[in-house]
Parts: sequence; structure tokens; C-alpha cells
Amino acid sequence: MSIFDDRRFLIPFRSQLLPQLFTDTLIVGAGVAGMRGAIEAALHGNVIVLAKGPLDLSNSQYAQGGIAAALAEDDSTAAHFLDTMTAGAGLCEVPAVRILVDEGPGEIERLIQGGMRVDRAQCGALALGLEGGHGRARIVHCDGDMTGRELMRALSASVRTTAGIRLFDKCFAIDLCVDSQGRVTGALTWHPRFGLQVIWARATILAAGGAGQVYRESSNPRVATGDALAMAWRAGVLVRDVEFMQFHPTTLYVAGAPRHLISEAVRGEGAVLVDRAGNRIMAGLHPQEDLAPRDVVTRGIVEHLARSGDSHAFLDARLLTSTGFSKRFPGLAEMLAGFGIDGGRDLIPIHPAAHYTVGGVQTDVDGRTSLMGLYACGEVASNGVHGANRLASNSLLEGLVFGRRAVIAAIKDSLADPVPMQWESRVRTSVAGELDLDDVRSSLRSAMWRNVGIVRDGAKLRDCLDMFSFWGRYALGSVFDNPEGWETQNLLTVGHLMTRAAAERRETRGAHIRSDWPLADPAGAFHLGWVLGESAARRTPVGSEVWSAS
Repeated sequence: MSIFDDRRFLIPFRSQLLPQLFTDTLIVGAGVAGMRGAIEAALHGNVIVLAKGPLDLSNSQYAQGGIAAALAEDDSTAAHFLDTMTAGAGLCEVPAVRILVDEGPGEIERLIQGGMRVDRAQCGALALGLEGGHGRARIVHCDGDMTGRELMRALSASVRTTAGIRLFDKCFAIDLCVDSQGRVTGALTWHPRFGLQVIWARATILAAGGAGQVYRESSNPRVATGDALAMAWRAGVLVRDVEFMQFHPTTLYVAGAPRHLISEAVRGEGAVLVDRAGNRIMAGLHPQEDLAPRDVVTRGIVEHLARSGDSHAFLDARLLTSTGFSKRFPGLAEMLAGFGIDGGRDLIPIHPAAHYTVGGVQTDVDGRTSLMGLYACGEVASNGVHGANRLASNSLLEGLVFGRRAVIAAIKDSLADPVPMQWESRVRTSVAGELDLDDVRSSLRSAMWRNVGIVRDGAKLRDCLDMFSFWGRYALGSVFDNPEGWETQNLLTVGHLMTRAAAERRETRGAHIRSDWPLADPAGAFHLGWVLGESAARRTPVGSEVWSAS
């Protein structure tokens, strides 16, 4: 059995010696799913929302493209459903997708009525954008490419004026509290001012986003270190489809600079992918060419680069002109200008990067996980909406729809007042010397990019598993008293899970590309589930009943 299968908490403590708080609902994560859930939960009791960094730092905040929903007269939820199912490459669950597209328009209307600004045409109608994988223009956006910022402003304003909600920023959730009956009753947390404390809750909801920082090349902010997924794993929760990491086709490629996202909406406005000679990369590769689903475009780019030997490709948006580009994408124009690039005049150097964690904590369509008292929504959850590859701009919509549904289920199932337990750490501390966390972190992120990146093969995956075993013997047995150490342990845990799952899925499907298994397995329409302590994956056919704790 791997060291990663040994159930453990991260630091030694006795809970009765720590400060304790009680709440009806505890939400771990302050992005779109967490904030939407908090608004709903406040209708039924007291709520605590944890953000491990500043409240304005999340993937939701940086979302550029917008929110997909069938709102136009020439659109329909049936068309949105079909596009989502197609992008998911055979692994979407029909009930979850139907809920997403049917309830999504209502969530958008609530946002607008609640004060969220959206871009409109001169006639006053919604100015809807087009993105890859969508057959119609259905992307609601604000200020061109700053939808996430406005969405989070609107949700935060509502949360701050709602009685019964307490926001704890810079508060790190370390581990879940699980009682002797296997029920989640809250979480152990750490705050730089108050130190360690236990928050007991009738319902605990994980909404802490993804794990993009497990890769060297990532569009995600610094906080996306897979903490919620790792916590759930250690608690014994069933996780699913973690081999599917979506790589965004277009992030800015400038040596030594962070990989800034270049919204898919730029291609929706007519930009195309080209090589240094100006040749179209996606021409003839897919009926939708540059607006094909993200896995198709990403694969087209990396295969072209492999043939040409070039380090990167380019996005040609010159048809928009300098004025048109800056008007439609003011945030992107400003960011590119900082690198001396005029988006409407110059070719934009790009390369794919890790963007969205498709798999995660398995839930039913109401956010229930395999443990009583624990729910999940947003990027950390695997509820069947995204399948093997997320359709562009469905993520914010998912956070809105399922953030609300998870809370409704949590209130319905709500546990009696949790009884504080006397429990202690099970960590077996390492005798190894002091770890260089920066070095471990850098090495694991580089190893993930090289071996578990866009294109994978069995030999590299096995090598990566060996590396994780080596790092794990030292890092998982070390005791830390700061978020940097806990994040590193979480990254190791999540990286190991992703690598293990990628080795198990011997086919190419959606965002998962295997060079040694280049075709989709005709019998491969199954989910891979993993539980702590079990050496083998659980295979669940698509369309079978999703397990829940209810």
C-alpha cells in the first residue's frame, strides 16, 4: 500500500485544547460556488465562509470569458445540453447536465436583478459571446473580459449585507473532522492571528476550487493547490475522474513570465491560431476549427509544435485592429501592453497550460458526497456535468447552480448539533532532515508537467509515481505549522492521485491523452473512483446511479 493510502492528519493536536466555534453551515471556499451557497444557507441559519487567502483571490475572480446560458431567442437549453454532452466526450451524466442548462438561466436572471452588470448591445439586449464548443453565441460577459471580477463583486456585496454570514479570510482549512460514525462534523483551521481552532458544523460544504498549481505551467492563481480535494481524500471520501485536467489552449507565452490566460472569447471574435510562418494550425482538424472544444484545440497545438520543433504558437487577432481589441478586451489589452504587445496589431505568443480540474470529490446532483455531513460544489466536485472535458464558460454556471443545490440538500439532511470529540493526530513523524519546501514544490510541479501533462504515456507515469513515493516518505511524515507546508503536502497528495488515475485510464478521451493508447476505448465510458486504503480503482459505468450518503 502506498504512503498516500495511509490515513493521517497533518499536525499533532488534541481538539479539546483548541479554541472552538459552532455554526449551522461551514463553507470552505469563497469563490462563486461558496458565495452562492452562503447566500442560500443564510436563509436557514448561521454560516461561516473560509477563504485561505484574500477574499478577492480565486479562480472565479479571474474568469475572463463569461457565463454560458441559453438566453437568446435563437438558443435553447436543448442546444446547450447537446454542446455540453459533446464536449464531455462520453463521460457526462445526463441528469446533471440537464439540471445545469435548465436552472442556469434563472441563476443569471437573479444575478442581474441583484445588481450584477452585464454587457449589452445598443438595443439593450444582452451582448452574448461565442466560445469554443458552443454552437451558438450564449456567453454572458461584463466589461469585455472581466466577468469573473464583476460576478464576485456582486456576490460579495450580497454576502456582506446578508445577516448571519461570517467571512473568515486568510483562514486555512487543514483537515475535516470525522466522528466515530463516519460523519463530517466540521474542520480544523488555522489563522495567522488566532492560530489553530476547530469549527464544528451541522453541515460542511467544500467549495475551495481546483488544483492547477500542481503543474509548472498553469493559469491558476497561487491559492489553487488542491487543498479541499486532499482533505476529502484523507477523510476517506470517494474521489473520481481526477486524471482529467483541462489544459487551456491559449495562455501568454513569454519566457520567465506567468502564464496569463488569453480568453477563448478572443477566438470567438474571429482570432485564429497560427505558427510563426502564419499557417493556420486548426484548419481542417475539426469542423469548428479554432472554436473546437478545448481538448481538440490543445491537442492540435501540441502536435503541431512537436512536428515543427517550435516552442510556442501564436494567436492572430489582427482582424480586430488595435482599437477593436482594446474595446472588446480591455483587461487583456492592458495586460499584453505590459509585455509590449498590441493584441490587435501583433501576433500573440501562446502555449497551453493547466487550467481547470475536471475531476474531484464525487457527488450526486445535490452535492452529497460519500460521507454524511459533507457536501461539495464547484471545481472541487465531480457531479457529472463536465465529463472528460469541460465546455467553455460552464464552470461559473456550475458554481451558481450547484452551490445553491448543495446547500438545499445540506439543510435538508442537517446533522444534530455536533458533539465535540477528543481526538488527536495520527501522524508518524519523519526522522529526515528539514525539507526545502520550495525545492520540493518546484520539483513536483515540473515532474507533473513533464510526465502527467498534456500528452502522457505509461512509462513516464510509472516514473512519476516512483518520484511521488520518494517525496511522500519525507514530506507526508513531516509536521508543519504553516500553510506553505500543508499546501505542499496537499499538492503531493493530489499529484499522486492524478498520476495514479492517469496510469489506470488506458485510452485517450477528452482532456486525457495517452500516446501509448491513442484511441478511445469503446468500452471506456466509465468513471474511475478512488477511496483511501483501496489499492484498486472503482469503475462505474456512465449512466449508473450516482452514489450518495442519503
